[in-house]
Amino acid sequence: MMSVRPILVVAGVGNAAGTGAATARVFSKAGYRVALLARNADSLNNLASQLTKAGGEAHPFALSSYAPQAIRDAFASIRKQWPKEQGNEIRAALWNTAAAVWKPFLEVTDEEVKESLDVNVAAAFAFSREAILEFKNNDLNDLGKRGTLIFTGATASTRGNVTTSAFAVGKFGLRALSQSLAKEFGKENIHVNQAIIDGPILTDRQRARHDATWEADENVRLDPESIAKSYLYLANQDRSALTWELDLRPAHEKW
Repeated sequence: MMSVRPILVVAGVGNAAGTGAATARVFSKAGYRVALLARNADSLNNLASQLTKAGGEAHPFALSSYAPQAIRDAFASIRKQWPKEQGNEIRAALWNTAAAVWKPFLEVTDEEVKESLDVNVAAAFAFSREAILEFKNNDLNDLGKRGTLIFTGATASTRGNVTTSAFAVGKFGLRALSQSLAKEFGKENIHVNQAIIDGPILTDRQRARHDATWEADENVRLDPESIAKSYLYLANQDRSALTWELDLRPAHEKW
């Protein structure tokens, strides 16, 4: 059976105004402890404090980088914070970080290509490995699952465009990783899936690029909390009908 307080690990919360933070809030309200991973220590501390004040239980794990060893160290710290032998089990994990490069192909630098592959692919490999190792040690819960691993994708996961060459190769790679892991570990009742976020998300960055009319119109942008609720839906699916890929977009999508 599922432990009383399952753990969600979220990698990528930015300034705590987007999808990662919203997922932390939604899962916390649903009874999960939340482990927060990101490079911005101040945002992590603030979000952890907000979740705790709201009645949840969250802990920040600041990363020096998204290098594989830093991710492995973070999972080791999570296990020290909430020991498994005390009934604490990591039951869900979200990879929500990305290295975004938006440039014409001939302007993309070697360093930007490397960053895209390092963060979007290599770091995701390391995160997935640690999450799946945790899941494999879990018993089946009441849904018949050992754990749920979710990747946040993008429009660039399925098609490239004139300024997305570096970004799309990373997101295509992440999608291939998701599909491969779903095939390999589904037989062990580990649920792996990705969400294609096809459209602009209501974040501080997008607010700065649009006017108040855009922000007020729920038909033309995605709300982080709505995405987070979809992620909780994925975690709550039973083994008889599991989603590998979920495509999320606003109602008036036209791109």
